[in-house]
Amino acid sequence: HCLAVRAVCQREIDCDRGNGYSWKITLLRNYWKSKVKQEWLSGKYSNIPSQCSLPEKSMYPMDVDTWGEILEAELER
Repeated sequence: HCLAVRAVCQREIDCDRGNGYSWKITLLRNYWKSKVKQEWLSGKYSNIPSQCSLPEKSMYPMDVDTWGEILEAELER
């Protein structure tokens, strides 16, 4: 599970591990973020007509760098 999360959130995982978090805590801190981030990066939310159309789990607190990755992916589509 940790490797799957790291594939999407490498920077976040490496930062947490560098700060001394165990793999278990690192996974707990980043699991849902990786799920939401992957959906955004894959384009699942690229053509949403309104806020009401977004699924309940479409948002998660993310840092500026993560939103930058998502916006870059949108610009490339």
